[in-house]
Amino acid sequence: MDDQQLTGAAKRIVITGIGMVTPLGIGKEEFNRRIFAGESAIAPIQSFDTSAFPAHLGAEVTNFQPRDFISVKNIRRMDRISQLTTAAARLALEDAGLTVNPDNRDRIGILLGTSFGATDVTCQFAETLFKEGPAFVNPILVPNTVMNAPAGHASIELGFRGVNTTVTHFAVSAETAIAYAVSEIRRGAADFMLAGGVDILSKFYYEALTRFSTLSPLDGKIESCRPFDLHRNGTVAGEGCGIVCIESWESAAARGRKAYCEIKGFGQGSSPTGPTSWPNDAAGVKKTIGRALANAGVGPQDIMVISAAANGGIILDRSEAAAYAEVFAGEGSRPLITSLKGALGESFSGGGIRACALALSFEKNALPPTVGLTDPLIALAFVREREEAIKIDNALLAGISFGGTYVYLVLGNCSN
Repeated sequence: MDDQQLTGAAKRIVITGIGMVTPLGIGKEEFNRRIFAGESAIAPIQSFDTSAFPAHLGAEVTNFQPRDFISVKNIRRMDRISQLTTAAARLALEDAGLTVNPDNRDRIGILLGTSFGATDVTCQFAETLFKEGPAFVNPILVPNTVMNAPAGHASIELGFRGVNTTVTHFAVSAETAIAYAVSEIRRGAADFMLAGGVDILSKFYYEALTRFSTLSPLDGKIESCRPFDLHRNGTVAGEGCGIVCIESWESAAARGRKAYCEIKGFGQGSSPTGPTSWPNDAAGVKKTIGRALANAGVGPQDIMVISAAANGGIILDRSEAAAYAEVFAGEGSRPLITSLKGALGESFSGGGIRACALALSFEKNALPPTVGLTDPLIALAFVREREEAIKIDNALLAGISFGGTYVYLVLGNCSN
């Protein structure tokens, strides 16, 4: 890597910090240990009664203590999704070695993705409104019903006041947020961006997924999450927040910070499908991967690793696997593939957590296993029973959403 000054679209963007509040642990150390060990956080849901539903499993964030991350003054104003976001943002800043101060606070921003937002607060607000009337609604609930509340609360607690944007883009919300955050730095709107995604489990959210015919067991058999497995029967709901701190390579070098990896490029795409249906063919995925590779200046033969979107869904996993079989069919093009959703469930804005995990893979020179995969639906290079050692040059982070929306990010080794 040379040290020439780069500007605009040519500016190299790197990840220097990661913050995680996940079902597999709070902070990168616990998550790192458990995800690479092949542990799963999927268990019977404890936070609400699931007896009326055909599904009963979920991946919940446990042992989270908001006061470890949030001041007493602000904590009472925050709902749960805002607490998770603020904690993850604080962890990302700390991991990046970045202290918010009067000299930099206007140049630090946040771009957060969320698919459903604070469904728990929204339901509580609506229930009081319709049962008792507007006069009985707790005024603290009102600002927390909007989608941008988590990002707003994080900026208030942590003291930065740069770009503050929230993206709601179904199951690619986090991936979209990261892509847009890269653009914000490249166009000079910020020096540092916190980017990622957050979603939470709630009874309403769980019922919505049930009505979408998303949750395992769709065939009435054993409830589980088995990405890319021949016998998969639906996904398991998850929650959590993952945020990366990004900046230009020049900025990181000037601060003496070692980066996890570089965000080389991204591609976006779509294909016609129903608003609650997953894409049924590989065409949209293939086109989006092509755009991402072109944007990053790499080819299929350069991709060594894929962090897949597969969540145990009947249609999603089949079409995603088919796309990889075609895109990477060339000689010398056989990337290792893993999906973290067998361990974390599907939180729809979980791309932030998966981006953090992929950053850890660059640092650790290994890829975590696909929990739940025993009988692959197609002959691809899946990482299955245990972590696999690999020094990664380039990797793909996959985002595929119901409604036929795609976002792919290309991450690369900073030493290249």
